Amino acid sequence: MTDTRTLEAPGATLTYDVHGPLPAADGQPPLVMVGQPMDASGFGTLASLFPDRTVVTYDPRGLGRSVRSDGRTDHDPEQQAEDLHGVITALGAGPVDVFASSGGAVTALALVAAHPGDVRTLVAHEPPLLAMLPDAEQAFAAEREIQAAYRKQGFGAGMAGFMALTSWQGAFTDAFAIPEPAQFGLPTEDDGARDNPLLSGASNAVTAYRPDIEALTAAPTRVVIAAGTESRGTLTWRTSVAVAEALGQEVTVFPSHHGGFLGGEHGYAGEPEAFATTLREVLTAR
Repeated sequence: MTDTRTLEAPGATLTYDVHGPLPAADGQPPLVMVGQPMDASGFGTLASLFPDRTVVTYDPRGLGRSVRSDGRTDHDPEQQAEDLHGVITALGAGPVDVFASSGGAVTALALVAAHPGDVRTLVAHEPPLLAMLPDAEQAFAAEREIQAAYRKQGFGAGMAGFMALTSWQGAFTDAFAIPEPAQFGLPTEDDGARDNPLLSGASNAVTAYRPDIEALTAAPTRVVIAAGTESRGTLTWRTSVAVAEALGQEVTVFPSHHGGFLGGEHGYAGEPEAFATTLREVLTAR
């Protein structure tokens, strides 16, 4: 049973899906799954692997079915945290458990800092917090180079750069360069679009966000920073390690890669069954 709902927020109409009953039949809190820039469609496989939990999936503002009316195109973690707070409040079943991926993990960290009573356990998987890296200046320079290539040459060049950025091993150096799109089977022709949230600069506030470590440490929420074993040494593994260390913990290692929970969604399948098993173990290890 899936119940699709909407919530009016300042400057946006938010759409979310409730998979299962509220309140949950077994008394467990809802398990909220959030990504960014991925919308709820990416969590279909993972949600199906929690048939015993009421799962809530969500489209952040400006993505998927959540339509903006504020005239903005940027993705602001603190604004998105307020949106997510509104959704959790509307559920009337908090505090909830949260699994958050990528930019969604940044949103969830901002949520716990601002509204610590909303979340019982947060599993923040590979938050791309470039500002936390010791080589942040070089990482941001690489990000700017990719965005410049996208503005000048379009999707193929921009995505080739993004793939090089996210697969780079260790600290960034002057050796970082944008490869030819053909190396990744990407298009070389420019389709004219400049609105990709990963390449346009719309998500710069996500990568530049610095979590409030003091607030996160003081919160009653159990915060678990996680990363996929196949991501070792890459950008989001390193950002996960940096945040975990700031919180006085070690990274919790999950199976697979950055999108390890994906099944057939988005053509980037991971190991969703093994991923769900690990997530279940982490959530129940309170």
